[in-house]
Amino acid sequence: MKKSPLPLQSASIGEGKNQKWGREALVKLLRWHFGHAQFRGKQLEAIEAVLSGRDCFCLMPTGGGKSMCYQIPALAKTGIVLVACPLIALMENQVSALKEKGISAEFLSSTQTTQTKNKIYEDLESGKPSLRLLYVTPELIATPGFMSKLMKIHSRGLLNLIAIDEAHCISTWGHDFRPSYRKLSSLRNHLPGIPILALTATAVPKVQNDVMQSLGMQSPLVLTSSFNRPNIYYEVRYKDILDDAYADLLKKLKTSGAVCSIIYCLERTMCDNLSAYLSGNGISCAAYHAGQNDKLRSSILDDWISSKIQVVVATVAFGMGIDRKDVRIVCHFNIPKSMEAFYQESGRAGRDQLPSTSILYYGIDDRKRMEFILSKAKSKKSQSSSSQDGLFKKLLADFNQMVEYCEGSGCRRRKILESFGEQVPASLCKNSCDACKHPNQVARQLEELTVTCTSRQRDHFSKILMRSAVDMSDEGQYSEFWNRDDEASCSEEDISDSDDGIDVTKNSAISKFKSGVNERIDFWEHAEENYNQEKGFNKKMNKVDKNEVSEELREASKQRLLKALRLAQQRLGSLTNEFEESASSLENECYKKYGKSRKSFYLSQVANTIRWLSTTNSTDLTNRLRISDDTPSENMPLKQEPSGSASSSLNLVIMEAVNEEVPSVISSKNPSGVSPLQSSTAAASLPTIPSFSEFMKSRKAKDRAVGKSETVEKNMEKRMRLH
Repeated sequence: MKKSPLPLQSASIGEGKNQKWGREALVKLLRWHFGHAQFRGKQLEAIEAVLSGRDCFCLMPTGGGKSMCYQIPALAKTGIVLVACPLIALMENQVSALKEKGISAEFLSSTQTTQTKNKIYEDLESGKPSLRLLYVTPELIATPGFMSKLMKIHSRGLLNLIAIDEAHCISTWGHDFRPSYRKLSSLRNHLPGIPILALTATAVPKVQNDVMQSLGMQSPLVLTSSFNRPNIYYEVRYKDILDDAYADLLKKLKTSGAVCSIIYCLERTMCDNLSAYLSGNGISCAAYHAGQNDKLRSSILDDWISSKIQVVVATVAFGMGIDRKDVRIVCHFNIPKSMEAFYQESGRAGRDQLPSTSILYYGIDDRKRMEFILSKAKSKKSQSSSSQDGLFKKLLADFNQMVEYCEGSGCRRRKILESFGEQVPASLCKNSCDACKHPNQVARQLEELTVTCTSRQRDHFSKILMRSAVDMSDEGQYSEFWNRDDEASCSEEDISDSDDGIDVTKNSAISKFKSGVNERIDFWEHAEENYNQEKGFNKKMNKVDKNEVSEELREASKQRLLKALRLAQQRLGSLTNEFEESASSLENECYKKYGKSRKSFYLSQVANTIRWLSTTNSTDLTNRLRISDDTPSENMPLKQEPSGSASSSLNLVIMEAVNEEVPSVISSKNPSGVSPLQSSTAAASLPTIPSFSEFMKSRKAKDRAVGKSETVEKNMEKRMRLH
């Protein structure tokens, strides 16, 4: 039931500029509209400041109730509060919640119809607007047309407050700088005399000062709360020493029960893969990222907020400002770029102050990937200035803080708080992080991680030597030796970017390597033969077993496709009712393409098919189902091209380069983490990968054959000259 607003006279004392708002009256508004008994933290101080006409910078932890600092003033005083927000989903969520409480609120965005926008503008231009809160994007505020409307409202004395949510986005020194936010600096000049309230959960002192200066805030009241979130347990797990990070996360979710969770990934493809894996193993889960259309994202968000799905696997933008207080687990499956980003995202857990968990899965390859992204961002800048160099140094320093958080053995909570300049007593944590609760276990894990990294660095150096020699000749062959851990090894781009002068010195480096490469080839050839004889180790078989697409997984995929078909039927309304047969047909199509390659390729193809079903039209869907029905069944032998054909080689190249914006460096212990092939090309027959010994023997035989051929040609040339 919607509540009618309290009479404004009950909230205020006096008139005009001398008007004051008693604390009891403000608490009454809080209880009536929001059901809270008392204000929390610095809320009341911020509210009293802006109601008195003073600028205010308010730094509160995630879940601290920042929105209350401008929603209560909107109810206490006649007029309109303008709220600048970075995300449309955030605005929609808050406006919907306010309307349910009987509070007049609207938002303006590109997703709305012209009719809806005109209705809002008509209300703003009326003699007594009913609107109390208007949410807009920074991009809209920067347009001349909308600014002129704001200036008219201001001239009529109807604009009470300007609230800037997620204010850290203004600062170029912040972890989430957005150029559109920088344009908000014009608000003070165009709308003088209106108090400005800047709100954020993550801002170091330098960012705080930059925000206040950019907004032209005049003698603002600065309110800062402790960054400590005592109800969150912090934990780091190490991918490099886990058998399977996907399986480990699955176990954690299942043992925690049906709790609300957010999993953050660096890339869209990983969101899709991980979501497919969890869904296939009984977790109510969906992926959420910018690669999906607006309708699908909105549907997933609604399902998560209404508890229809348990887990969302998303890129980092998800969850900003979303009013879901019962998130019990926030998991970062890749290392974040800064402590500020990690704090804000992990802080979306436990906003109801109940015990919650933050888990970060740390991998050495993830660290290298993020370092690569940061170095690429720097190299893409055409101009280099002292300010830009300083900014990139800060980005690297921020990232190194996260590396220290993961690789250090000290208290996790203390590292978080000290990064924001807080002085932390030793007794603060109270065993609420894994480093304090299980120090011996964490120490052993770090020691094992160090040993693993050292071993892999030696392997990487040997592989560089191998590739330097192989680049000189036949590139069509692949050796198991330098590809058997290809998921864990650096790509050539990674190696190049680790040394600025590599392009200049490449030829000289190759010449240095060539002198000792034959000895190393002989050494590794004999070492591999001895190892296989002693251990009876068959890595190929292990790989096949580990990456095999099981019947259980195929059945789960079929059920997911069946559900997607039924949703398509509801959306389109003109399909056949033979869903079981159609789902089997689509699953067979996915299996024929990638079922024999890798499990992750297969899962990605299933996920792509489901996304396609959510957006396609009835004609395309009918045609595809007809084609799928005409294809041979999975038991019939498929025509395969020879392993050395041009088509097979082309598909190998595509598989290596597909769908990666940055070089993929993924642990071989996580077979599901390989970037999928998102292409509709026909399945290619992969060539058999020889062992190192077999590969070298075949190369030697080929070299001898080539040598004989060249000798014959030279003899023929000599004879021709003699004649």
